[in-house]
Amino acid sequence: MRFIHTADLHLGKRLNDVPLIEDQVYILGEIRRIAREERAQAVIIAGDIYQSSSPQAEAMSAFNNFVTALAEDGTAVLAISGNHDSARRVSYLSALVRARGVYVSEEFTGKLQKVELEDEHGRIVVSLLPFVKPVSVRRCFPDEEIETCQDAVAAVLRHSPLDGGARNVLVCHQFVTGAQESGSEELYAGGLECVDGRLFDGFDYVAMGHIHRAQRVGRDTVRYAGSPLKYSFSEAAHKKSVTVVDMGEKGSVQIKTVPLTPLHELREVEGYMEELMAAPYSEDYVHITLRDELVPPDARVTLSTVFPNMLRFGVKNSKTAEDEQEIVQQDVETKSVEELFCDFYALQNNGAQPAEEQLGLLRQILREEGGAEE
Repeated sequence: MRFIHTADLHLGKRLNDVPLIEDQVYILGEIRRIAREERAQAVIIAGDIYQSSSPQAEAMSAFNNFVTALAEDGTAVLAISGNHDSARRVSYLSALVRARGVYVSEEFTGKLQKVELEDEHGRIVVSLLPFVKPVSVRRCFPDEEIETCQDAVAAVLRHSPLDGGARNVLVCHQFVTGAQESGSEELYAGGLECVDGRLFDGFDYVAMGHIHRAQRVGRDTVRYAGSPLKYSFSEAAHKKSVTVVDMGEKGSVQIKTVPLTPLHELREVEGYMEELMAAPYSEDYVHITLRDELVPPDARVTLSTVFPNMLRFGVKNSKTAEDEQEIVQQDVETKSVEELFCDFYALQNNGAQPAEEQLGLLRQILREEGGAEE
């Protein structure tokens, strides 16, 4: 059996307040095209279908259209909820859509939800494990000591015995120890969410979601597919792809990646005003850094005629370097958090000061975190 592994769609996400739904609909179409060209029997989506637990109508429509198109192609869909999703929303109408070959993670009971598929080599058992926190697993096993995600996942696997004779695939949305983050994931401090990949030794392939950089973790068959689009400038150098997995007879797994080309590339652009104005017109999403010593006051507006989708703008020259050094050398104990924020904002925005609305939001955050000055 051949299947496509993807994850972290984050439908409805905005980047620097720019909606990405058009880009996301386009990339879903590319994933469908690849599934058809590769003659895949299934598409696995390893969590974070949506950007939020209350997705917009456009995001839900995009996912509905994607899954419907795959079902019309005769391609099975297996999807789980991630930490950004509402597990209840993802599981809605799960019993109904199952008849069309669409399997989504259902209400969590403490055990793996198993889907059986068949090919010429026999059974493939796909186990669906949505994103779980220790508290949700403790409810199912109140007599067990479950304090970390490692404890939680271990408990679920302990109560979900595998058939060693079948080919076993796990779909999971957790942070496996040793994975390289991208900077756009939502991770938790203190290492409490880390899961040891050795927990998955009984599975022939583990389709992971949660980390946006495509990679293997430990063995080649424990893999993050990565997000299909770049969701922060920290990912500008990444090559996005889907993973194509061929499950042969027991013990035979072949893996390859197929690159994804976005509707708009996301990239960092640095240089002098004159050379950037001479660059080819581009609708890519860009972060522009000017190197000029004397920056025209209308530089951002002027550059937008060549780069209309400029999402960030900054200046890097001897003056900003000096200003940055001065701030580093200052005794931060003598400045309030708001003053330090204003200094940093000015460095990133060519000397401009934050708007009162932005300062109001900062003050609200400080009050909620207990950091506001009395």
